[in-house]
Amino acid sequence: MDLPFDGAISAFYKNEAPADIRDAIRAGRKGDILTSSYPHETRLTRKAYEKAFDKLQIEMVKLQDHVRSSGLRIAMVFEGRDAAGKGGTISRMRQNLNPRAARVVALSKPTETEQGEWYFQRYARHLPSAGDMVFYDRSWYNRGVVEEVFGFCTTPQRERFFEQVQPFEQMLVEDGIHLFKFWLNVCRAEQLRRMLARESDPLKQWKLSGIDVKGLSKWEAYTGAINETLMRSHTEAAPWTIIRSDDKRRARLNAMRVVLQCFDYPHKNARAIGEIDEKICGGPDIWDA
Repeated sequence: MDLPFDGAISAFYKNEAPADIRDAIRAGRKGDILTSSYPHETRLTRKAYEKAFDKLQIEMVKLQDHVRSSGLRIAMVFEGRDAAGKGGTISRMRQNLNPRAARVVALSKPTETEQGEWYFQRYARHLPSAGDMVFYDRSWYNRGVVEEVFGFCTTPQRERFFEQVQPFEQMLVEDGIHLFKFWLNVCRAEQLRRMLARESDPLKQWKLSGIDVKGLSKWEAYTGAINETLMRSHTEAAPWTIIRSDDKRRARLNAMRVVLQCFDYPHKNARAIGEIDEKICGGPDIWDA
């Protein structure tokens, strides 16, 4: 089987990955957590996950019914390192929702026309209307992280972004949009393990891009850009929720809990929602590079 990008991910693993990262992947069994800093030693069991997930899905449907009937607007921004689980978390959150009122926004490279617009303009076009929930699979924070790491923007452009992002989000919130900003973080060994799995799976190879491959050798640059972005855009009006996603199951459950706990809606079942795991879900203080 031909591997995407001529097997560049496997080549990085064999020839360039730090020895401790290779060792962790080799020693890790399926379900093992590969970093000692993660507060749980193993993944949540499938049985426990599915039991909690089913209850949370019912609550998500209740929430959407309330959003539709009340005209609320919800925008959820999902950011994170490559292979951190953004797409999977979004997919699970909206699994049983009406897709016409729970849209995913995953924008590709800006067109020539979009490059000549105000930076936030193409994202603002997709903001929720009354009764809508919008899931941004990557967002305007591309400028803070990816564009910085790969030199896709100039220093003045990035500084302008940081000058404008807080007022931009403040205006959204003041206009009544409920804005959630999730940063999914994953350790380096787990990221590489997931990307190796994608490389070898014909059904998942479409998830890989040239940027993902090139980014493997830019871990430290990403770390610096992420840290600066979180510090400069975490505000009272639009705070970041960090979710450590080495265990995808726990990450998905806690993302739903964060949203559901913020709303009062008919027949809400607080017991079914459960408690947020504050060891892996919180503010920038739990950010782990």
